Amino acid sequence: MTGAARPHRKNQSDHTRVRRSPIVNIVVRDNNVEQALRALKKKMQREGTFREMKRRKFYEKPSEKRARQKAEAVRRARKLARKKAQREGLL
Repeated sequence: MTGAARPHRKNQSDHTRVRRSPIVNIVVRDNNVEQALRALKKKMQREGTFREMKRRKFYEKPSEKRARQKAEAVRRARKLARKKAQREGLL
């Protein structure tokens, strides 16, 4: 069988995909770079890019990663429950 196979990825296996966020576009109006920079920082803050860069600065042990992810999940669940209770008028 000499058919063209699926191209092999050198640095990335099939089961691990890199999650890439969309490219951020900032429009600079009237050469106002300061305003554009503020908008860029705000978008990056909202997307969690700064937190991600800070987290990737040093190696994170798998056990620390699991603990962090669990804590983040608990935080999200509490926030969701708080919002739900607020919508239902319990708070």
